[in-house]
Amino acid sequence: MIPWPPVEPPASQVVFPDPSQLGDEWVVGVTRTLTPGMVLQAYRMGIFPWPTRPGIIPWASPEPRMNFPLEQAGRWPRTVRRDLKAAQTRWLITFDEAFADVMRACAKRPGEGTWIIDDLFAVYLQLHEMGWGHSIEVWEQPEAGARRLIGGLYGLAVGGLFAGESMFHRETGASKVAFARMAEHLRARGFTLFDVQAHSDHLESLGCVEVPRALYLERLRAALEVNPRFGP
Repeated sequence: MIPWPPVEPPASQVVFPDPSQLGDEWVVGVTRTLTPGMVLQAYRMGIFPWPTRPGIIPWASPEPRMNFPLEQAGRWPRTVRRDLKAAQTRWLITFDEAFADVMRACAKRPGEGTWIIDDLFAVYLQLHEMGWGHSIEVWEQPEAGARRLIGGLYGLAVGGLFAGESMFHRETGASKVAFARMAEHLRARGFTLFDVQAHSDHLESLGCVEVPRALYLERLRAALEVNPRFGP
């Protein structure tokens, strides 16, 4: 059972610089380790870990920042609507049933490399067990046999912020369905900020938009004033 309210980890002794003073730079600093307390402190300041290899943990605050506008319950792009319609009869959507499996799947990017190193995996799994980390899973349900995990997304819920970390698919459209259902879930639960960190063409195709860092930090401060519950 995921605890509610989330369990606060021991506070970090690391002092991060104020990201509003970065200018066009993205990286606020580098550490050799990370802890649950360090990660939460960073997210509350608009910073997140972006590891490159074991023992080197850059901490970033992009300029501009990529967000999905939860305040706009608009129409999904045509390809997303098509996949959502198909998923109604073929796929099962769950939340927080397979957080670790979703993280492992997101880390498997043959030929691309990954920032989900072992240390980061271990810390985010701890955060999930403390009630901060959450996932959505997309399952294929064959008529006979066990269901198969074919898509998903994971991230952290801190106050009214949900920070989407990564998503994956093993069947065409499964990651789009995971993203859309997560956005709808967050909106229904009362979250106010869905952060997806940095620009990609795929995120833009889903309706995500870039905002200046200063505006993101302003929205983050407001989001941390509320405390919606992610789960039931």
